[in-house]
Amino acid sequence: MSGQGKGHAVVGAVKQLISFAVGDEEYGFELQHVKEVIRMREVTWLPETPSYVQGIVNLRGQVIPIIDLREKFGLPSTETTAETRVIVVEVEGSAVGMVVDSASQVVRLPENQFEPPPAVLSKASQAYITAVGKQGDKLITLLDVRRLLKAVGMQIATQDLKGRPEELAAKETAQALAESLLKD
Repeated sequence: MSGQGKGHAVVGAVKQLISFAVGDEEYGFELQHVKEVIRMREVTWLPETPSYVQGIVNLRGQVIPIIDLREKFGLPSTETTAETRVIVVEVEGSAVGMVVDSASQVVRLPENQFEPPPAVLSKASQAYITAVGKQGDKLITLLDVRRLLKAVGMQIATQDLKGRPEELAAKETAQALAESLLKD
């Protein structure tokens, strides 16, 4: 058994990502945090929230906040297209939708294809960019979902909305979201 690894390439760990575009750049979330990818839908606007918070949607009885990554990243807004998607991520039982220009595919990259983010990034960007993956000539910037939610001021809180009237659940979620965003 001791000679098993001799002469053979050691297979390292592989990261699975959902890759997506925001502007001209390719990004990725680790697949373990992605609940689903949906088409853009009508969003209920919330008053007095940062510009990157588009509002909330009802996704099969669960009210989730919608964050516009284009706005968060400081890019000019564009019209919703047939390619626009919402990547629903889930962390500690809470779901949040992230609006992206397009969602590409699930990508599997060996861990040795990732490098730390460049040191020239702003402190805000360094807070949620964890690595840069290389897939051929293409670069995929890996975003940490937890850190990104923290960067947008979201408090992750479990919300069980089953069994409550939809209007009341939406109102409670909107109020909790507004309060968590206004704390900073």
